[in-house]
Order: sequence, then C-alpha cells, then structure tokens
Amino acid sequence: MTESRERRGQLSYNEIMSEPAVWASTLQELEAHGSYAEVLKPLDKAEEWVFVGCGSSYYAAQAAAWSWTSVTGQRAKAVPASELLFYPDPVLGKAKCQPVLISRSGTTTEMLMAADYLEGERKIKTLAVSCARGQELEKRVTSTLLLPAADEKSTVMTRSFSTMLLGLQALAAWSAGRHDFLAALRQMPAQAQRALDHLQPLVEEFAGANEFADYVFMGQGPFFGIASEGQLKVTEMSCSYAQVFHTLEFRHGPKSIVSPQTLLVFFLAESTGTEEQEVLEEMKELGGTTLAIANRANDRVRRAADLAIELGLDVPEVARLAPYVMPVQLLGLYLGLKRGFDPDQPRNLSRVVVLKEKSI
Repeated sequence: MTESRERRGQLSYNEIMSEPAVWASTLQELEAHGSYAEVLKPLDKAEEWVFVGCGSSYYAAQAAAWSWTSVTGQRAKAVPASELLFYPDPVLGKAKCQPVLISRSGTTTEMLMAADYLEGERKIKTLAVSCARGQELEKRVTSTLLLPAADEKSTVMTRSFSTMLLGLQALAAWSAGRHDFLAALRQMPAQAQRALDHLQPLVEEFAGANEFADYVFMGQGPFFGIASEGQLKVTEMSCSYAQVFHTLEFRHGPKSIVSPQTLLVFFLAESTGTEEQEVLEEMKELGGTTLAIANRANDRVRRAADLAIELGLDVPEVARLAPYVMPVQLLGLYLGLKRGFDPDQPRNLSRVVVLKEKSI
C-alpha cells in the first residue's frame, strides 16, 4: 500500500496479508491440542450436516458444505440462519442432521436464535465455529471449534472467513480419517504465502488502472461460495454493486449487461475442464473486462483474461479453496481506497448484526 493510503484500509490490508501465517498456526494448534477429537466427541452421529451462517459466514458455509461432502462422503448443505428460523422443517428434513453454526463474533442475533431453537425446541446438539472466546454462542451450543488467531479488528471479514473454512475442512478430514487431506492442508499455507506475495501488486495495479460500473463473480461447485464471498467483499469494501452467478448460468440472460465497464471475475476449477474457459472467452468477445483466478492458467485463459492470477498450489482442488479468496479481498480493498472509502469501516456496516428481541 502506498504511503498516502496507510491509514485507510490498513487493518484490512494487514489481516489479508496475514492469512497464510494464521492458517499455519491455527492448524498446528488444533492438532497439538487434540481439538478435533474434543470438538466431535459430544456430538451424535448424523446422516446430514447443515452449515448455517449469515453474510460472509453463510458463504463460508457454502464452501464448507461442499468440502465436507467431498472429504467425508456425507451429505451436507448450507443455509442462511434466517431460512432455518423461518422454514425449519424443510431445512432440517427428516434425516438426523448435525447443524454447524458459523459466527466470527459469537454474538450475531440470528445465530443465537438458531442455537436456542435447535438446542431448546428441537433437542438437536449443535456445533459452533467462532473466532471469539467466551461469547454467548459458545454458551448455548453443545460444542465449539474456536479459532481465536483469526479474529479481526476491521469490520469486514477476511482472515476469519478463510480460517473458519479451513478449520472445518480440517475437522472433516480428521473425522473421516483422511490423513492425506490433513497433510495437504498443512502444506498449503506456505505455498499460499508465495502466491499472495506475487499477486498482491498485480491486483493493486489492476484496480488502480481500471474503472468499472458493474462487477460479476462466477464459480462452479466448490468455488461458488468463494465467488459469493468475492462479490460481498467488493460490495462492502468499495460500496459497489456486485453480483454472483454459477459460471455457465451467466449465459442465460445476465450476459446482457456485459460491456468494457463490466468486470467479470472467474474462479476457474480444474474439475470443470474447458467449459468455464469457453464462458470466459465468450465474455471477452462481448467486450467485458475479465479477471481469471486459476491454480494454473493455460494459453486460452491468458489470452481471454485482462488479468490472469495463478496460485500454483500443489494440493488437491478442495484443499486450496481458502487461498482463492485472497485476490478478491485485495480487489475490494483497493477499489474501496480508489473510491475514497475506508475499507476497515464501510458505511452502514458494523462488525456484528444485533437485532431487537423477537424481530424474527
């Protein structure tokens, strides 16, 4: 960050740049203290896992649910807390489920209400994931996965998002006896640090050199939750309007907005083959400005992208979900600074959404 911008956004910048180090220390601490076994021991066996969140935590839930199924083979889904509260029977279904309540602060009203409803009325044991010790959510659930190193001073979630996702991925691997996946997660932070050091100046230069009117984020499968979080980071940190779509769905009507002032951000999965690359090429031909985030980009991607960011991580695709969010966190930061906002304290937002009692 330039000297003139050191005040605005400095907290967010520091927290984004600290992510790989926080991931490494968190995984080490969880394993050293036997946290996985301790967290899972009080819970009952479940047929389906239901990941619940609000805002960024809901998008972490989307990526966590996909990861859980991929790693363990168990059914999993993600829902916003409000959906659980308004429509509990369709959400919970008839199968024996294990709710996971994701909340950075442990004080979000909807998450507390969800815990009270599940534990009190439905007699279902719940697991919380949080970055804050001793908060109200921890007191209302059966078990808690605590990740205090990931907590933040800034309003917007960055390293807490990625670390809570990573913690749940590690918990999935431990519960399924997937020592290979745990080993991959341990290797990932050092590789992600090298990627972050490389991509940070690229994103800063790209954001500073371009003006956009619309922002679109696209991803499939495990990357849809990451794309959703990308659109939220740009919305929050730069007070811009952004949208998210499954990549191939963007062809079905939404592509009408494409122009040189439209930034289209693609999270490219290796598991989808060339299908997403074809959408990238099509949107470039329509005149859009394109940013592609891939583990490794081929010549087709490089030709069709105004900026191609390669992470270059040697771990399985699902094990590298957390690093994919780093470029768009930085994008939101630099766009916000360019527009004269303070990404640490976006307008109209607070760190925690606290509602009046019985507002839901």
